[in-house]
Amino acid sequence: MADVTASSVKALREKTGAGMMECKAALTEADGDETQAIELLRKKGMATAGKKAGRVTAEGAVGSYIHMGGKVGVMVEVNCESDFVARGEEFQQLVKDVAMHIAASDPRYANRVEIPAADLDKERSFLLEQLKSDPKNAEKPADVLNKIIEGRLNKFYEENVLVDQPFVKDPSKTIGELVAEKIASIKENITIRRFTRYKMGEGIEKRADDFAAEVASMVG
Repeated sequence: MADVTASSVKALREKTGAGMMECKAALTEADGDETQAIELLRKKGMATAGKKAGRVTAEGAVGSYIHMGGKVGVMVEVNCESDFVARGEEFQQLVKDVAMHIAASDPRYANRVEIPAADLDKERSFLLEQLKSDPKNAEKPADVLNKIIEGRLNKFYEENVLVDQPFVKDPSKTIGELVAEKIASIKENITIRRFTRYKMGEGIEKRADDFAAEVASMVG
């Protein structure tokens, strides 16, 4: 069995945010292999998150992030169980990280439950048309095609659902896994309740005369 040194425990804690004892136990179980220890901590975090999922999260914080000199702004509400945790450095950093991620990745929904059924049906129809256009799928039964579609929906979730997106600061984990790790570390249930993302000028069309004047000023 490999020796688990204080430096290796410290390095793992810095990478995962887990407690010292949890990191030491994971490294011991993984025989000193850091990659395997990270995976063990991640699985433990997901299990802990599942146990705490039913707890009420009535406290928390609203965080914000402004990017590109004021061109993109985000407000996000992240909830926890107690005001004590909400004011803590670890929770506040999570709120900041989630807000920054939303600014960078532009998700449409906080979680899969928020996706309107009509949007999912539309995506399934699009994927079905794609499959049918490939001659290789001509003889495949409907149930097989439906299984392929459900598999490909994962890409849709990854692109549009916040908790399914790879975390911009560490793409090896999703936002959902990041939250699960914090639940295991902080020992309270945590949920991302809602968010709003603003992009300067989004949805505004310039009037033709304004555009013409802008072009004229550019060409002198």
